[in-house]
Amino acid sequence: MRAVLPAGWQASLIAVDGNVIADVPQQLARCPEGASHLVVSVGGNDALRASAVLERTARSVAEALALLVEVRDRFQAEYSAMLDAVQATGRAAAICTIYDPRYPDPQRRRLTGAALALLNDVITREAFTRGSPLIDLRVLCGEDADFANPIEPSVQGGRKIARAVAAFLQARPEQQGSLVFAR
Repeated sequence: MRAVLPAGWQASLIAVDGNVIADVPQQLARCPEGASHLVVSVGGNDALRASAVLERTARSVAEALALLVEVRDRFQAEYSAMLDAVQATGRAAAICTIYDPRYPDPQRRRLTGAALALLNDVITREAFTRGSPLIDLRVLCGEDADFANPIEPSVQGGRKIARAVAAFLQARPEQQGSLVFAR
């Protein structure tokens, strides 16, 4: 990240590996006092924890969708409350989608991508409703080479993400709002 920022700019990583949406308020408390911007990338671990729903038996498509809607509704409530806490900091914040994992099994990849579309819909709607910029990690990390393993970005993917974050940080005030950063 620091390699793509202008000279004299600083970046701090306050995220904790394995944390979920409910952990963000504690992370915000560790934010450096002089920080001007936030980039919020959360929800992937929540999705992983809820992924057992894909193994549940359903007697109809409607029943299967109802199971997914339950997950989506819980996610939406938690995500919205978390973004309230982010906005309460008074800092400009970009919101990131959850990238589509690169599982080697094509069927698992397709199913998780379809299920994640429901959660990413929550994220994009929340970003646009609040007038927040969106960094679309699904589009940025669209190649297998963008991943070191099925759920973590590679150096190549990390570079793409860092460039998108830098573009958000360098956007002029009149460009702020619901912009999408996908390159």
